[in-house]
Amino acid sequence: MPDRVGFMEQNLQTGERLRPVDLARGHGLSTQAVRNYEEAGILPAARRTAHGYRTYTSLHAGALRAFLALVPAHGHQTATSIMRAVNRGAVDDAFRLIDESHAQLLDDRRTLRAVESALRDLEPRTAPEPDPGGTFIGPLAGKLGIRPATLRKWERVGLVRPRRDPLTGYRVYDEADVRDARLAHQLRRGGYPLEQIGPLIAQVRAAGGLEPLEAALCDWQSRLSDRGRAMLTGAAELEAYLRRRG
Repeated sequence: MPDRVGFMEQNLQTGERLRPVDLARGHGLSTQAVRNYEEAGILPAARRTAHGYRTYTSLHAGALRAFLALVPAHGHQTATSIMRAVNRGAVDDAFRLIDESHAQLLDDRRTLRAVESALRDLEPRTAPEPDPGGTFIGPLAGKLGIRPATLRKWERVGLVRPRRDPLTGYRVYDEADVRDARLAHQLRRGGYPLEQIGPLIAQVRAAGGLEPLEAALCDWQSRLSDRGRAMLTGAAELEAYLRRRG
């Protein structure tokens, strides 16, 4: 890869035009990918030779570098929209898309902190007493300081899934249900809407409980950090492309 990039840069420094294959190989892509990017508006339109072949310049190379740096930062769809906006001269639209992406990252960080805080609050202060029979809606609502109607609402949206007693038809909450209800309660106290809480509780269930979720939270934190750093790289490459466009 470094040799290919060096070859491409040498061509640009000597003022030579780049063929699609030169631009593609310099970034480990196929020539079809480069053509697709141009057709999608990610790259400026290429000039054509007398025989109809595409030729690219340092401007196209800069656009490609910017796009490839923006993808891990903002995702393919948003990166595409950013480059399209820049190439049609709507730079403020591109900046708005970047701002929205940064806002989403900040919201993701806040959600992660809320989940971590909720999990800390769920750590038992003393060993819980085994309750093989489960608990009913009234006592659970009382422990949480909420109304039974709230637990019924959470059940309707899938946050808790109590079973029904076959004789009485009453809701019975087992240990996992109590855990989910406590987690939902903590997140609701933190101001999070039900539609955001549902996927988080689904993660707890998929992980098999709170303890296995710790590894998932560490991975989540790592991915947020990687995305934040990628945003810095993407911003630098986009700024270089904007300067080149003039």
